[in-house]
Amino acid sequence: MSTLNHKIDFAVVFTVNKANPNGDPLNGNRPRQDFNGHGEISDVAIKRKIRNRLQDEGVPILVQSDERRSDSYRSIKDRAESVEELKKLLSKAKATGADEQTAEAIACETWYDVRAFGQVFAFKGTKMSIGVRGPVSIHTATSIEPVDVTSMQITKSVNSVTNEKDPSQKTSDTMGMKHRVDFGVYVCYGSINPQLAERTGFSKEDAEMLKEVLKTLFANDASSARPDGSMEVNKLLWWEHNSKLGQYSSAAVHRSLKVEKVKNEFPATIENYRIVATPLEGLSVEEYDGL
Repeated sequence: MSTLNHKIDFAVVFTVNKANPNGDPLNGNRPRQDFNGHGEISDVAIKRKIRNRLQDEGVPILVQSDERRSDSYRSIKDRAESVEELKKLLSKAKATGADEQTAEAIACETWYDVRAFGQVFAFKGTKMSIGVRGPVSIHTATSIEPVDVTSMQITKSVNSVTNEKDPSQKTSDTMGMKHRVDFGVYVCYGSINPQLAERTGFSKEDAEMLKEVLKTLFANDASSARPDGSMEVNKLLWWEHNSKLGQYSSAAVHRSLKVEKVKNEFPATIENYRIVATPLEGLSVEEYDGL
């Protein structure tokens, strides 16, 4: 594995078409919006999709969704303690700095998402806590324009349980609501810090794997809230600097991307938008269309 010795920035442009990309549980599971009405998808949700795509490719992942887990472990603690050497270190009553570094190295070598995003190993019943800081940072995805949210009331055709008072009548749980974004173009930014990559062992090959995953971020992500094809990666932009510090700050690189609406036509499509990365002197950008 080759050590990552230069900074990387990236951006993903994607569309949401009649889907709920990331419901807010504190707001009736309505699609997330900021104060100005722009749609939002949390960084946690984006990382979840990345982990799921990596799992599809057979890559070892620590933080697995219970419904998508590829092993018999039902918690992060159980999965971590399945590595015997790591379990021994976590249970040490008097751990040294060397023990913590060894445990961190084992975790990073074992699971891709630990060496990419980091992880806190602090579980009930363990003696030692470890914090791993990962090199890959992901921003909250935000829509270019305010999004329209449509809500519809739905009913089940059958009761979940029999109505005790009158079996022929429907119970209250047959009524519900579904919410969706009619259409939105979202942008998610991210970066890879080579100094932190050295510590976790995140390699050039790991970065290439992340790049490929981002191209197909929503594959195998369908649900009743996100029908297959309702979310699509349209463009991935990948900037590679020539040094660890980078020629430009991540903020400057991300600002160089402009996504603008050029047509106000219906139905709304990505063709109504212009995606342009303004050249930065000495810094090239690779552009990939979603697959």
